[in-house]
Amino acid sequence: MSLPASATTRQSHFPHKLLPHLGSTRPAGTPLLSDPAPEHRRVLCCRFEEALQEARQVDKLLSEGPGDDCLEEKFPLLGVPITVKEAFSLYGMPNTSGLVNRRNVIATSDATVVSRLKQAGAIPLGVTNCSELCMWYESSNRVYGRTNNPYDLQRIVGGSSGGEGSVLAAACSVVGVGSDIGGSIRMPAFFNGVFGHKPTTGVVPNDGQFPNAHGVRTSYLCTGPLCRYAEDLEPVLRVMAGPGVSKLKLNEKVSLEKIKFHCMDHDGGSIFVSPVDKEILQAQKKVVEHLENDLGVQVQHVAIHKMKYSFQIWSAMMSSKDSEGQEAQRFTDLLGDHGKPVWPLWELMKWLVGMSSHTLPAIALGLTEKLVNLNPSGKAKLVSMGKSLQEEMEALLGPDGVLLYPSHPTIAPKHHSPICMPFNFAYTAIFNVLGLPVTQCPLGLGSEGLPLGIQLVAASYNDHLTLAVARYLEKAFGGWVLPGEV
Repeated sequence: MSLPASATTRQSHFPHKLLPHLGSTRPAGTPLLSDPAPEHRRVLCCRFEEALQEARQVDKLLSEGPGDDCLEEKFPLLGVPITVKEAFSLYGMPNTSGLVNRRNVIATSDATVVSRLKQAGAIPLGVTNCSELCMWYESSNRVYGRTNNPYDLQRIVGGSSGGEGSVLAAACSVVGVGSDIGGSIRMPAFFNGVFGHKPTTGVVPNDGQFPNAHGVRTSYLCTGPLCRYAEDLEPVLRVMAGPGVSKLKLNEKVSLEKIKFHCMDHDGGSIFVSPVDKEILQAQKKVVEHLENDLGVQVQHVAIHKMKYSFQIWSAMMSSKDSEGQEAQRFTDLLGDHGKPVWPLWELMKWLVGMSSHTLPAIALGLTEKLVNLNPSGKAKLVSMGKSLQEEMEALLGPDGVLLYPSHPTIAPKHHSPICMPFNFAYTAIFNVLGLPVTQCPLGLGSEGLPLGIQLVAASYNDHLTLAVARYLEKAFGGWVLPGEV
């Protein structure tokens, strides 16, 4: 039994022979929580039998139902296989977010975006790995273990939607559901050579994921799609957004020649962040040259001074009070999951002797989160700088501008190395607190066979511009490359 070819954009979307290799041979719906997870695991808990049954129902609907046009309008994603970040509720699947305290939590309902995708005809295959509490850019935790990069098993997949990036790159799924508060869609998309889109803030609902945002962070957390093919981002985004899609301009035709392109090679030299790799800079230069030669546009190089303080701005704004004076939720409270808050120093001592149920990055975050509040006046200045930067970016981009910006200072790093440069995620995080839409676009493979890529940024509600440029660059630079093909 196979999914109907007419239910997908192209038949190669769903290589059925890969099904046995996605996870365990347990019955569908059985959580993989009782034994150590192999390090190659991407899909943590599968529902393959249910998925095949739903595919049979699609076959029956196609053979007995109304015409294709009617079905396409009612079920725009009919038969399309998807995977879901484990932080989102998918009925009958685990919903731990990599937290040992939640290892027995099974979702009893669907997150809003998952429900919308299912109603549109999509067929979930299972849930995928993330970092502990979705707050680190390596997808490893004490519940499931670590997920490896399909281009090099010694490399990270990014986080926190790393399982999604990996499973898409390995051609095991077509569409992934991810969330992003500091780059958690875009970093995995970059490291795994697929497309990812962080929508304009407030368009796609975040309901039904753990942890969810509270206070000021509700303005920074975004839910969005990861896809192997650029053309799939828009239809999936439409379904995810539901009625909120009216805020976007997805029906507007985009003339690429009329877009005002801007380019920034690096953040200006932050002391907290690694210099941008030469290969990443060279890939970005090729994009600029192609745009100018092929479209006849002039790409303007810009130097936005405040971007140098991206990490400090993100950190200050993430921990600030909202308009009603509500404090941001503490990470140590989340680690306790409605129980007693975790004492990070005690957890560090336990970790040193192998007795902690938390990962080192989570413990480190718990130790450092209070440092931001030690200098209230400095924090206030950074929040003010962030608001000023938002106004500057909106004015620069306007109704027809797109910024080319590095996705990360380095290509996919080796496992554990992010702990040495923990703030490199600032290249993606800054756009969360600015609320801007960003599309992550792959640009082929580098000299080590690892994906290269670029961020495409537009002003608020101009998602249609970055999506159009991503489709254009896919044709020019090849988009996703099957691991091992080159």
